[in-house]
Amino acid sequence: MPHIDYYLTPLSPWVHMAGDRPARIAAAAGASLRYLPVDPGALFQRTGGLPLAQRHESRQAYRMQELRRWSQAHGLPMVLKPRHFPTNPAPASYALIAAQDSGGGDLAALLTGLTRACWEEERDIAEDAVIRACLSAAGFDPGLVNSGMLTGAETYARNLEAAMAAGVFGFPFFVVDDGECFWGQDRLDQLAAHLGVDA
Repeated sequence: MPHIDYYLTPLSPWVHMAGDRPARIAAAAGASLRYLPVDPGALFQRTGGLPLAQRHESRQAYRMQELRRWSQAHGLPMVLKPRHFPTNPAPASYALIAAQDSGGGDLAALLTGLTRACWEEERDIAEDAVIRACLSAAGFDPGLVNSGMLTGAETYARNLEAAMAAGVFGFPFFVVDDGECFWGQDRLDQLAAHLGVDA
């Protein structure tokens, strides 16, 4: 059975656009899928990337065009400059890690709920109340916000090292166990084709 490591941050608009497609592709291929939230600032610092505010204005302007075009292509009613972006992605990442460890809910729904909260509903995904609501809606215990904090923080740090070892430099990033890597929501068709399924 193939395996896919899915490196992400719930703060990324491109992860939002990926939606539940990674989970659907994995299911169609009979593949296991592991969600690996990573600290975006730390990853960019270690791989030569720049935080959005430090990028050249031409890059920032082009990003806005791409967000608009891709959100329209996917039919997503995205807010291109949400009130709570950027914010601290760690609390939502810890909750996602804790939910994956605990089981019993829908991880794809949790991730899409978190990204939707930021990019469609303009809520702050660093706030416990927002994270609790997303956990509950996806079938998880909202108490994971507190109980999963310590192990979530430890795993978050380990995920960064795993991302570095795997050659990850952006989000979303998919690494198949045969070594093939796919960066970006616009590469999901290629991931599906590699696994021999429809996207």
